[in-house]
Parts: sequence; structure tokens; C-alpha cells
Amino acid sequence: MFANLAERLQETFKKMRGKGRLNEADVNEALREVRLALLEADVNFKVVKDFVARIKERAVGQELLESLNPAQHVIKIVHDELTGLMGGSNSKISLAPKPPTIIMMVGLNGAGKTTTSAKLANLLRKQGRRPLLVAADVYRPAAIKQLQVLGGQLNIQVFALENQQDPVAISRAAVEKAAVGGFDLVIIDTAGRQEVNEELMAELESMNEAIKPHEILLVVDAMTGQAAVNVAETFNRRLELDGVVLTKLDGDTRGGAALSVRSVTGKPIKFAGVGEKLDALESFHPDRMAERILGMGDMLTLIEKAQENFDAGQMARMQKKIRSMEFTLDDFIEQISHVKKMGPLDQVLGMIPGLGGMKKLKDIQVDEKELVYVEAIIHSMTPDERREPERLLNGSRKRRIARGSGTSVQEVNRLLKQFEQTKKMMKQLMDMEKSMKKGGKIPKMPFLS
Repeated sequence: MFANLAERLQETFKKMRGKGRLNEADVNEALREVRLALLEADVNFKVVKDFVARIKERAVGQELLESLNPAQHVIKIVHDELTGLMGGSNSKISLAPKPPTIIMMVGLNGAGKTTTSAKLANLLRKQGRRPLLVAADVYRPAAIKQLQVLGGQLNIQVFALENQQDPVAISRAAVEKAAVGGFDLVIIDTAGRQEVNEELMAELESMNEAIKPHEILLVVDAMTGQAAVNVAETFNRRLELDGVVLTKLDGDTRGGAALSVRSVTGKPIKFAGVGEKLDALESFHPDRMAERILGMGDMLTLIEKAQENFDAGQMARMQKKIRSMEFTLDDFIEQISHVKKMGPLDQVLGMIPGLGGMKKLKDIQVDEKELVYVEAIIHSMTPDERREPERLLNGSRKRRIARGSGTSVQEVNRLLKQFEQTKKMMKQLMDMEKSMKKGGKIPKMPFLS
């Protein structure tokens, strides 16, 4: 996520830290690099110009002169301005005083409206809502079926009138169904087009007038950069959007859409799609995203993900094992399974301050396919070998395990290396948590305690 931009900015500030005292020329040189990095990230030119001007105004004034650590102070200014650029604070869904709350999802074809509608229903259900998904895209082949399949996977009801070709009539009927059926949330998946045109906008305006949604959310593909911002500006002009959902943010190495859309449209980014799975939708937090871009990690999101995926009783037992150095290969595979539920491991590592960019941790990554081989290798060991991995220094044991698991000795060695690195990482995390809790900076992490 934003890998190219993050790398450029972090490298720039690394040079700045090495200088100790800063003068105006140093700041100007750093801001030149920031400006180029943002332009290369496809951020809107006017947004970049205003952004750099605000930083310069603060960074070369009295505020910097009075700072004991000028380099860190400039980084803090950039962090604050990045946060403000993306909206300042998390923007939530505006719930209706009298249910149901109606959310209309709009956007172009290919942005991921249908999948995002299902993801949003899933996310809000976890927050105690009872959602009804509405299939109002009557033009795209199989759009209704797609939403029904997604609803079935999530066990969320989907409203559809397959013989009805009027999306306004479908939406009205769905709202009536929600009112009598006890649903407090209606999420309407509307039709899109390949490009913004008058026919599309007129239809959406008719739906807006007929059902008066409490929220109109525009779904745009973050990877299209400045094009996504232009689409948002056009939709906002005609529909008066309430917010934006950026899809495919996990694959966006530049960040142009995320850093431009709020400034250009005045509308907040409310959610971000960070993967293909139906739980891969997050509330968008500008401050946390700024921290990720600047390599500061994102501990709060990491904690929230851990709370969703880890059982407190299991984790208490695991913590005891780690502290007493009794962490075994059986525990290792159990931990991998839990962590994988939190998302791709590189994303999880990227949320840990100081760990995400460490090259030595990249060997720990285990994808879904590799997990099958990991399980096979561990299950080919004897109970004593799983409890005491030091027994596996014997080459004949490794060859036996490799034969039993259908792998190679090299793969067995790699697994044992991953195991040792994981133990070290977990100890580092526990030490970090202890230090942060002692300083009163952050709550305990459920996957460690």
C-alpha cells in the first residue's frame, strides 16, 4: 500500500535526520523531494502545491527554530498535513434517527460496487446492524446473481425483483421490505457505466429523489489515481456525495486518489478495500494512513484486527508459553493460522512500528498454499520433535520428515528458520507492548496477552 510513495518519503526524511541541525536550505531540499514524490504518486498538482506551501510555512518559521529536534519536528508537520489532506479524522456512516438507514452505492463499472456493497453489509453487521442488500443493477449481466451469491456466503439477505427493470421501483420496494422486516440498514447496489454519461447520472438522480438515501457513497478504484479523483468530482457535482469508498487500496503503490479526493471534492473517504476477501474492508482513518505512509506503523488497526480474530483464553495460554520459553511447533502453526485471518502477513508486519520494513522479517511470510506444506512438515514430526525442535539438528530426522511430508530437506530447514524468527519477533512484540503500556501510550495487544 503506497509502497513507492512511502519509500521515497522515508528515504527523504532519513537523510534529514542525519543532518542534526536544519537550515532553510535543508528544508527546501526536503520539500522538493516531497513535492516530486507526491507528483509521481499521481496526486493532483494543485493539491501538491498547496500541501507543500503549508508545510514550508510551518517548517521554516519560529516553530522549527524552537524545536529541540528539528528533523523530527518537520516529520511531525508532514504527518499532520498528510492527515489533514485525507480528511483529518475518521468519518462514520450517518445513521437515520428512524430506521432503516438507506445507503446508495454508486460508481462506474469495474470499480467493485457489488463486492463492496457486500463487504460493507458484512462490516456493519459486525457493528450490530441488520442489513438488507438490494440488487438494483438491472443492466450488467449476472449482477443480481453476483450479489445473491455474495449474500449467501455472508448469510445476509438480498432483495431482488428479477422481472422488474426499473431500479427506482426495486429500491422503493426494498425500503418497504426493510421497514416491515426488521432491517435497520438498506444497502443498494446500483448500476454503473464504463464512463460517466448523462443516462447514468439521470437514473441515479431519479433514485436519489425517490428514496432519499441517508448516505450516497461513491465506489472508486484507488489504482486509477487521478482518474478516480475526476470521477469523484463529477459524481459529487450531480449527486452531492456523502463519502467515498476506495477499492484496491492494498494494490495502490502510488496513493494519488487517497491523497487527492478529499481536497478536490470536499467529501471524506469513509472506507477502504484492502483485499479480495469479504472481510477486507476497513474504516478509513487519515491519521493511521499518514503513519503507514511515513513508516510509523499502525498499531491501532493491528489491535482492532487482533481483537476480531483472537480468543482471549487461547492467547493467555500462548503468552504464558512464550514467556516460559515453551513455545512449540504446534503453537507455531496455531499462531500462523490466527495471524493469517488478520490479512496478508506483509500487511500485518507493515502495521508494526519499526518492523514492517525489516528485511529479515520477510522470510516469515507464509501464503495460503505454503501453509499446507507447513502443516504437512510439522505433522510428519514426532510429538517429541514438535515439543523440542532442537532434536531436528540430526540430518536423518530431517530427511525422514521431508519424505513423510512430500517436501525437501531445504523446505524443512526453511520452516525451522521461520519458527525461530517468529519466536524472536513475538518476544520483540511483547517487549514493545510492555514498554508502551508502561508509558501509557497504547492498550495491550490481545494476540500477545
